[in-house]
Amino acid sequence: MQVATEFRTPHSQHGMAYDINMLGRLPIVCALAGALVAQTHESPPPNSSAILAKVADIHGAAGIFAVAGYRMGERALAILGEPRGSFALDVTHKTPLEVQWSCVADGVQASTGVSAGKLNLHIVPVAKSDVETVIHDKRSGKEVVFRLQPAFLTKYLDTPRDHQPEAAREVLALPDDQIFTFRIVEPKVK
Repeated sequence: MQVATEFRTPHSQHGMAYDINMLGRLPIVCALAGALVAQTHESPPPNSSAILAKVADIHGAAGIFAVAGYRMGERALAILGEPRGSFALDVTHKTPLEVQWSCVADGVQASTGVSAGKLNLHIVPVAKSDVETVIHDKRSGKEVVFRLQPAFLTKYLDTPRDHQPEAAREVLALPDDQIFTFRIVEPKVK
């Protein structure tokens, strides 16, 4: 089979021909451009209905803060390299004992598979100023500490229930950095 070494486009009439070897780099360039767009523009993930259903199965509804927790858990799994359901994960959600704030824990449960019954999901009461979610990998000792963004709280805290489904879908499409901050804590050397 012969492969063409050049191709012509509508610009070819202007004397432009493209080397096929340059085209081999095109998927990489497109992937990088796509990653940049994904970081800066809101677009729902292709499986958004399935994700919202998974959150609703755990939480009873796909609420805004539960979806934010789901996103935290997904990010932690990617950082820690652990699969959903891993017994190496241990989650501590530090929260006021109030709905919305505590809902984050259900979202983390939906994405990571941790649970109170498996004794790897813990709720620790704290003041609103100290809310954070710590996802610890017992195998590596590494942990990821998440905090909701102040702008996220300003926009979504106390959203009326009848606006929750639409807002939760919106949150699912937001870039991570508009929902939360995170820091990675490496294990202490003994």
